[in-house]
Amino acid sequence: MSRIIIFTGKGGVGKTSVAAAHARKSALMGKKTLIVSADMAHNLGDLFEMPIGREVTKISDNLYALEIDPTYEMEHDYRSMMNAIDKLLPNIQSGNSSEDFADMSMFPGMEELFSLLKINDIYESNQYDVIIVDCAPTGETLSLLKFPELLSWYMEKFFPLEKVALKVLRPIGKKFFKIELPDQNAMNDIEKLYLRLAGLQGLLRNQEITSIRLVAIPEKMVVEETKRNYMYLNLYNFNIDGLFINRILPQEVDTEFFQEWIYLQTKYLEELKHVFGDIPIAHIKWYEIDITGMDALDRIVKDVLTDEDLFDVRAKKPNEVFEKKNNGYLLTLSVPCTNKENIAMHQAEHDLIIRIGNFKRCIPIPDILRNHSVTSAKLLDGTLSIQFEPENKD
Repeated sequence: MSRIIIFTGKGGVGKTSVAAAHARKSALMGKKTLIVSADMAHNLGDLFEMPIGREVTKISDNLYALEIDPTYEMEHDYRSMMNAIDKLLPNIQSGNSSEDFADMSMFPGMEELFSLLKINDIYESNQYDVIIVDCAPTGETLSLLKFPELLSWYMEKFFPLEKVALKVLRPIGKKFFKIELPDQNAMNDIEKLYLRLAGLQGLLRNQEITSIRLVAIPEKMVVEETKRNYMYLNLYNFNIDGLFINRILPQEVDTEFFQEWIYLQTKYLEELKHVFGDIPIAHIKWYEIDITGMDALDRIVKDVLTDEDLFDVRAKKPNEVFEKKNNGYLLTLSVPCTNKENIAMHQAEHDLIIRIGNFKRCIPIPDILRNHSVTSAKLLDGTLSIQFEPENKD
């Protein structure tokens, strides 16, 4: 069974270097390792100082790299589904060129979806012991990781009626509206996609396989974004098992200019320790050279990545738990680094909808709670507790 470790952080904090150092360490330990870039601004090739593209490239013994091209993946999987989407859009004329296909397929979220599906394919191939994923900056990573759940939610709302509707609407739509609804081949692909999305969600949230490691630097804006990132990842029930704080100045620097920076860094290091004290934290010094090439990565490996359990899941906690209580059920969610004024919540017919800041999550309500309603909610020490009670207590 492969191990998946996903790295993310604010742009410019050195997440690619930290991810690559993990991949290098894994390979040196004799584990067959693949590092995957899911960031459209790929720079693995720059870091390893060799060409890397959309096909797996061998870097060194046990170490391989891949820069995912979502358009390429879309052209080779689910063509029927994408052609069906094309036909549903009257303003887009389907063509045979790859350029037309690319224009048609770049709907919001599609790049993220096919990047994740590629990672899922790699995992299921069972070719690698460790899969390291270098993700895009924070906001894009959150969009990437939550997209399978979001798309599944919409598909669940739409597709129970789809097959009946298509039998009626396909001839009408083609005759009167000049549009062509998905044929059976396309629907088969969409059904397969739905099943794969369900499997993908399970993989990303399986704490025995997948964890997320955050990369930060001790600066105010980065610290605040890292805290928000931590809160949102917990909201979507992902497991965070490491924080790597990069570019820490050495204490022995004695010029007045750097002393002020050291003071500020010390302040933010303490803040990060306070917030992330329940997960492993690693400090990476600010090196005097650019981190490119194997020699530079080996310095990080030697200086920082020395723990024997580095590739274990080093922290686990239940972020989302339903519990039966005497008066109903209790849902507890981990949402650190926020306050109750930032949380909006309401219960729809079959979903509990929670919004924090710019992100919203729709949590399907289990069937056993379909005749229950939310009666109270409270936030205490980063845990949101939501009480469900029966609507009819007679």
